[in-house]
Amino acid sequence: MRRIAAILGALVLVALVVIGLTQAGRGSSGTTSRARFDLAKAQRELAGAPAPLASLHNQSARLLGGGRPAFRRRLAGLKGYPVVVNKWASWCGPCRTEFPIFQSEAVKQGKRVAFVGVNAGDSLDPARRYLDATPLPFPSYVDPDEKIAKSIRAPANYPITVFYDRRGRIVYMHQGGYRRQADLAADVRRYLRQ
Repeated sequence: MRRIAAILGALVLVALVVIGLTQAGRGSSGTTSRARFDLAKAQRELAGAPAPLASLHNQSARLLGGGRPAFRRRLAGLKGYPVVVNKWASWCGPCRTEFPIFQSEAVKQGKRVAFVGVNAGDSLDPARRYLDATPLPFPSYVDPDEKIAKSIRAPANYPITVFYDRRGRIVYMHQGGYRRQADLAADVRRYLRQ
């Protein structure tokens, strides 16, 4: 009787593990069920944006050099528009989770709001490979030593999203990853008065 109970217990345990692994494979943070982002379609949707925003869209999914000076020039050129700066790294799990949220929201808001990435604390090759696989409809500045991140007062953790108003002033900093597009959209509305 004990042997039968032990066998039944082992079978139940194996069944639970198999069911758990099957469900985990289906729901791994929603990335397997998500449609692949179509950058060409996104760029068509963003066509007709004002020139400063269109210049961002023309550099979609690119890693830009030039450090702090180039980043500051870009921000200066975006005065008059609200700006959302997202600090990310290819090795950062929460950054990867929120990428689809930034892809969608940047297309939705991209004719009124500037989106800019800062690829901080990362190596160039992994960052390029990640952007090739998961393109953003805006460029990212390369920041391996986090000098840009420090200049925008972004803490050392990842990801960080910094919101600038139309006058170029920081008005809000979101620490950690966005889990829902509605949360990012609400912050854009709340802090950038959209």
